[in-house]
Parts: sequence; structure tokens; C-alpha cells
Amino acid sequence: MARRLDLREWQDLPRTAERGPGWALVQGDCLDALEKLRPGSVDLVFADPPYHLSNGGTTCQSGRRVRVDKGNWDQSRGVEADHAFQRAWLQACRRVLKPSGTIWVSGTQHVIFSVGFALQSLGWRLLNTVTWYKPNASPNLSCRYFTHSSEILIWAAPRRPGKLRHVFHYPRMKAANGGKQMRDVWALPRSGDEELADDGAGRVWTSTSPRGEEKALGRHPTQKPVALLTRIVEATAPEDGLVLDPFSGSGTTGVASLRLGRRYLGIERDPEWLALARARLEAESDGTPVPPAERFGPRPSARPRR
Repeated sequence: MARRLDLREWQDLPRTAERGPGWALVQGDCLDALEKLRPGSVDLVFADPPYHLSNGGTTCQSGRRVRVDKGNWDQSRGVEADHAFQRAWLQACRRVLKPSGTIWVSGTQHVIFSVGFALQSLGWRLLNTVTWYKPNASPNLSCRYFTHSSEILIWAAPRRPGKLRHVFHYPRMKAANGGKQMRDVWALPRSGDEELADDGAGRVWTSTSPRGEEKALGRHPTQKPVALLTRIVEATAPEDGLVLDPFSGSGTTGVASLRLGRRYLGIERDPEWLALARARLEAESDGTPVPPAERFGPRPSARPRR
């Protein structure tokens, strides 16, 4: 059973922090909140930072052209200011990671190169860049570019002298891939589908948008599918480890963490998304691992909410 977060893991836990079995949510700016977390207390960080796309552009949604306006948090402040922000939160995350800890950062071309350069300039070691293929991506309405149908995930570890100490459940990932080494281009299956091709080789990581059940309690504009976070947490977080998401959003990282028996700490500025994350985490069980068939979609075995 995942144990409850306690005060010993914090220098100054805000009284407004909300907790449940195996999880905690803090409302506020990620840089301020990270300062209160003890150095070397986190096993894994997953971050889906703002992509800075809400600047008057358009996209296709349900077959219609709509403005890209996710909120003020997604607006660009200029290339230099945006890059300075990436450096600041990455440095703050490095301070709280254990020597065996790693970070995953998700992004499109609009932000991922800035993140990658910031990681290298701050002394991180890049372990992998994973391509996440999205077969149901929105069409390109201008017809002047290739259709954007992937995101990049950077996996990195703080560079330290000596042998790398990061957690990677290699045998588990190899077994899940039919006995072959898992590649860095991912094809996550739809719920109920097999990931292995007929020849036993793993497919590329293809993951559709979050399923309807995953948005039953609310919809976040940049919500990630549970399947994506399940693989990341299962592959790189130790048993009962503490997983941190400094841009918690709808709490998908927390959902995956609880389903795999890990503990979760989320940081979120917007009270609307904080409430959504809390509702999703409360809808989960007490943090114990769940049957594999329930890891990706709805939770029939979850305890009823009181």
C-alpha cells in the first residue's frame, strides 16, 4: 500500500495542501512550491510545461477552425523569457531529485528544443528522446506543412561523477515488448488491444487522445492519456517511489502513479484544474496496485467515494 505523505518530507508544507492516501496537491507557482520541498526527496519528475501556443493562432477541433487559447499560462513572453523560465523550473527540479532520480519532459517543437538546450546547459545527461506518435492528430488546415502528429519526450538525469544511478526497469519493459528491447518510438495500444505485432516485435508507441472515461470528471486542454504516464511511471519510478508533477493540470500523472502503487505530489496554479485533479485522485483506490486491465481506463474496483 502506498504510504501517506508526511511532514518529514517537507521543509514547510503549506497548510492549504490537500492530501489523500498516497497523494498530495499544492496550489501555487511551481518555483515557490519546489523551494519548500526537501533536497533529494523525489524519485521521478514528469513535467508537461506550457507550450506557449496561445498567441492568436488557430487549430482544427472537431472539424472546425478554432483559436488556440488555452489560457494566460500558455502565452509566450518572448523567446528569451520563455527559455529563462525553462531553466528556472528545471534547476528547481534538479535540486529535489534523488541521486537515482530522473525527469521526463513532454513537448512539441514549440518548446522541446528550448527544454533540451536548458537541460544540457544545466549539466543534465540526456538518456533518451522518445517519440510519441498520435494517429488521431488534428489535420493541418493551412495545407502548407506536414501534419503535426507526434510529441517528443526527453528523459534525463542530473549529471554526476561515476556510474549512472538512475532507475530503469529494463527487464519489465523488455518483457512487455515481447522479449525484445523497447524502442524510443512508442505505440501504446488502445484499451483492450495487444501492443505486439504478429511477429512478436513491439509496435511504435501510438497513443490516442485520452479516452472518454478519462475526461468523465472534466476536460483539460492539454490532458495526457493515462496509458502514456503509466508506461513512464512503471518504467522509471521505484516501487513506492515519490513522483512529482510541477504542472499537475488534470492530475493524470497522479492517476497513473496511484494505479502502480507509487506516491504522488502535484503542483498546480489554477484552482479549476486543481479541483479536477483532486476529484480524479479521490476517485481512485487507496493507492494500491490495481489489476492490469484497469490501469488504462475506468476503475471498476475503486472504492466508492464517501
